[in-house]
Amino acid sequence: MMAEKLHLPGPIVIAAGGTGGHLFPGQALAQELSRRGHEVVLLTDERAQRFEHWFPRADIYAVPAATIAGPGLAGVLSSLWKIFSGTAQSYSIYGRIKPSVVIGFGGYPTLPPVLAAAARRIPTCVHEQNAVLGRVNRLAVRFVDALASTFEAPKYLRAKDAHKVEVTGNPVRDAAMDQAGALYKAPRADEPFHLLVTGGSQGARVMSDVVPAALAALPETLRARLKLVQQAREEDLSRVKETYEKAGIEAELSSFFDDMPARIAKAHLVIGRAGASTVSELAVIGRPSLLVPLPHSIDQDQKANAELLSSSGAGWMMEQEVFTPEALAARLTELMNNPDVLTSAAAAALKQGRPDAVTRLADLVERLALGKTERLGTRGAAKALPGGRDGGKNALKRISVKEYAR
Repeated sequence: MMAEKLHLPGPIVIAAGGTGGHLFPGQALAQELSRRGHEVVLLTDERAQRFEHWFPRADIYAVPAATIAGPGLAGVLSSLWKIFSGTAQSYSIYGRIKPSVVIGFGGYPTLPPVLAAAARRIPTCVHEQNAVLGRVNRLAVRFVDALASTFEAPKYLRAKDAHKVEVTGNPVRDAAMDQAGALYKAPRADEPFHLLVTGGSQGARVMSDVVPAALAALPETLRARLKLVQQAREEDLSRVKETYEKAGIEAELSSFFDDMPARIAKAHLVIGRAGASTVSELAVIGRPSLLVPLPHSIDQDQKANAELLSSSGAGWMMEQEVFTPEALAARLTELMNNPDVLTSAAAAALKQGRPDAVTRLADLVERLALGKTERLGTRGAAKALPGGRDGGKNALKRISVKEYAR
């Protein structure tokens, strides 16, 4: 018998940056909240329209936002004005829609909605996907009621904010949950080898620079086995395609794949960046990976994510400075000839997965909306509330992206 739905007085606002790393967990939460019968509103920046189809049941508002790191004093002042303007517009939007709770997923577009929520005394939470608190969340956590975290003690968390932590894990979208724990069978030496190469939602040029040359350098017997799917930036597609055609490698190329979780599930090995959403989906689905963290990052969050999987035996990390065609070809030769190693890595990846993360996070959001923010025993334990992933779907109205009048 289905549990009774919990009714909230107003919508739940999701604030997220305009990249997949921030929007994917927000999308996962929106899907779960819709199943529980809640209305969802998305606040983000002008890039929202690109991802509108990921939130088909939500009102979407685009508000101004900017990173403070501008060129010179004029750039800083311009950024501060955008943040102020975005905060004022978010404050005004909240006055109209009267949200029950606001949750931010990081990225600079999160800051104005979170600051406005704090000013209106709306229950507020931020979610940190990485082992390192992002710069926006580092600031925002001072003003919120709770920090939903993938890790118990993310780096840069102040001691005075530690009591706000709820360990939920990083939620993955329905498309990834549909593939959770999909059977993995490493191919024998005479079977096709499915290789997936991705650079995150915005692509990564290094994958187009290194991977084609590495695969072309493989022995002919290995090249003949490859069934390749690769994401590449639009401007790189033609040169990548030409390299694969000359090498006789069967490849499907695109600048973006809408069905990435299904492609992860089909892959025998994934090569990619180490963003939190990528790592979480690899773990929930259970696939071995070779991860190349984004270099020169101030916080080195992707390196921390990659180290987590590599230290557990779920994959291998190659820092970009050593990610060369020669080194990659050698590693692929080794892995393609050792199916037992791949099988062990797939099993280790699955052990790192948190398929209950979206349920935990939705539970926390509901508790915040009800004003129940007290600790519930063991850190990270979530009180069960009505609803859940198997609940009925609620048909919420569809409204196109809005930019609130300045």
